[in-house]
Amino acid sequence: MSSKLGQYLTRNYSINFDFPKRDKEKIIFIILHYTGMKKELDAIKRLCDSQSKVSSHYLIKNNGEVINLVPDLYTAWHAGESCWKKFRSLNKYSIGIEICNPGHDYGYRKFSSRQIFSLLKLTKYLKKKYNIKKQNILGHSDIAPNRKKDPGEKFPWKQLAKKNLCIWHNLSEDKLKKNRSLILKPNEEKLFFNNLYLIGYLRTKIKKEKNNLIKAFQRRFRQSLINGKIDRECLLISKKLIKSYYSS
Repeated sequence: MSSKLGQYLTRNYSINFDFPKRDKEKIIFIILHYTGMKKELDAIKRLCDSQSKVSSHYLIKNNGEVINLVPDLYTAWHAGESCWKKFRSLNKYSIGIEICNPGHDYGYRKFSSRQIFSLLKLTKYLKKKYNIKKQNILGHSDIAPNRKKDPGEKFPWKQLAKKNLCIWHNLSEDKLKKNRSLILKPNEEKLFFNNLYLIGYLRTKIKKEKNNLIKAFQRRFRQSLINGKIDRECLLISKKLIKSYYSS
């Protein structure tokens, strides 16, 4: 691992992982989370507590220190019931990174600059080591939209995209705002959902699940307004993302 990250890295192993080791080629995704707990120490304890049945490979503390909780080649318990494209139960195929943040239930806040600095270093390292495509660096809410909101709308996806660590769109703010709240025709709504399915999101016909899907998309790609409503701005973003996902 790079020396710049190494000075922040410590090990505090959790026992919450699956045997046996997996092949390196099995690691296809990186999944980003927030801890969603008031206190950092409580989050660390929970990820190491055998009774909690949860863990992650890495945790990034408020001060930017990185803790390695589960070795990469073991399956940590961070994603839960999840899906992306043809993959189900993404624990088996992913590395999970938890970032300390109280989350939506306890005073959700911006991630610190030290946290993001360490995250960029860690993600870049893992992406290179396991040959992970930037399309496969995802948030927990992307793969579990009916259960999760993390890492949420304050997470700087655009900043990661500038480092080639995830997908983003290049639409101008002026163009986006001009199309915000403009109502779509039924065939355009259908196109929007088809775009989401092509990107990788869950396929569903249930109205409540569709609403959760829209919010997950907005938390990721239209972070200034999370209302669960499709408008022309959302459609434009989805069209741009299709080009990004299939041209990279």
